[in-house]
Amino acid sequence: MGKKWEWAIVPFLFLLSSAFAQPIVIGAVVSQSGAHAAAADHYGKALELWRDEVNARGGLLGRPVELRVRDDGSDAIKAGELYAKLVAEKAHAFVGPFGSAPALMANAEAEKAARVIVHGAAPATAVGKRSARYVFNAGPRNAAYGEAILELLGERKLRPFLLARDDATAREMAEGARDAAARLGFAPVEIALYKAGTSDFAPLVEKAKAAGADAWVAFGEVRDAADMARTFRRLDYAPRLFYARAAMHPELIKQIGQDAEHTLGALEYHPRLPTPGNREFVAAFRGKWSVAPTAAAAQAYAAASFLAEGIRRANTVEAEKLRETLASLEHAGILPPGPAVAQIQNGRPEVVWPEALRTGGPLEPYPHWGERRYLKK
Repeated sequence: MGKKWEWAIVPFLFLLSSAFAQPIVIGAVVSQSGAHAAAADHYGKALELWRDEVNARGGLLGRPVELRVRDDGSDAIKAGELYAKLVAEKAHAFVGPFGSAPALMANAEAEKAARVIVHGAAPATAVGKRSARYVFNAGPRNAAYGEAILELLGERKLRPFLLARDDATAREMAEGARDAAARLGFAPVEIALYKAGTSDFAPLVEKAKAAGADAWVAFGEVRDAADMARTFRRLDYAPRLFYARAAMHPELIKQIGQDAEHTLGALEYHPRLPTPGNREFVAAFRGKWSVAPTAAAAQAYAAASFLAEGIRRANTVEAEKLRETLASLEHAGILPPGPAVAQIQNGRPEVVWPEALRTGGPLEPYPHWGERRYLKK
């Protein structure tokens, strides 16, 4: 009888001690109002899911996790101020905000206070500058978008024509592609810039032809991709591969219908990706929120999970030890190491590169307009 009571008391005492343990406080700033609220909605939802899962497993280091989320109203400067307040509230570490501009403000406060911050949705190169000691990024950099498609072209020995919308993000992506081209042994390539609002890409088509390019590789918005395809059709021009960074956005098919078929684009995340833990994440997210997770959800979950793994391995939330541990960790998880290359096949995005993540058929060439087979509606 005595031993039965002994075994019953042990787990009870463990739960009791956890309940009274000081929580590990993780701070985050998420745009819950303002212009970026809709895009960041799943970012905040994924952080809540992560907290619930961690606490259901007993917390971190035997302590419950308290998630403190603040709303910056989509104001980057306010985001920095809120991270400073979280420092004053003794938050042990941070998950970064949604977007590169608020991330820069957050970094300043994290560095000043010697607090680790892990970003999931801050791809600008400036966010992860080498001089930062406490800043980590679990999501892809802008330059990675260019690297992915150039590695694919390198495998197939196709010469790219690079072009970019004249904005900071697109230029960074195109520069990543240019640098990857040099590293992979391509002949030197230049970046052709076009202004926002450009709808006629005929002059750039002529430049691509003159350069003898096999692949059209563009970094810009989904509207640009639609206008490029319209220009191609009007001129009866078909490169062997057509890659537009934003082409996997559902809006492309809405704008140009089946003319979007065979277009390549970047895919940061998809619920069907066969990455480690993704199936379980999707099921848990659907179970809690009744919708499939977006890329923003995956970015937040990846950042928080990376931070949690660092805390477990460091066996402390002390900043220096945690920083050293995170610096030695691989960013494995539900996000691919870099944006995958996907192709619109039969009306939906299918990953075609890298091969290990392929979700549909093999890569198909971009067909000439007179040879296209349209799907039955």
